[in-house]
Amino acid sequence: MSSSRKRDLVQAYKERKRDRGVFAVRCAPTGQMWVAATPNLESQKNSLWFSLRLGSHRRADMAQAWKDHGAEAFSYEVLEEIDDTDLTPLGLSDLLKAREKHWREALGAGPVHS
Repeated sequence: MSSSRKRDLVQAYKERKRDRGVFAVRCAPTGQMWVAATPNLESQKNSLWFSLRLGSHRRADMAQAWKDHGAEAFSYEVLEEIDDTDLTPLGLSDLLKAREKHWREALGAGPVHS
């Protein structure tokens, strides 16, 4: 592959539209739920599942539920996608925080990250 082709692919990757929003993680056997907002819904599940598999996740209750019940007991659900077309980076950050707070209160969920 030519260096210009590699450069074009890297540029396209950096410029791709990322889905921003709020997601929930649920443990079916316990009914526990955790909610967080993220600027990249696509990569969040992989990152979260990776840290849980390694036993390195910061939330002790989530890590324990994963250890007790396994990956098959967990689900990742997108609760809300946010259109950030007209938002500044600060506006997006504020909106993500507000929507996370809304969903945590509405669902009685804890935070994904402590």
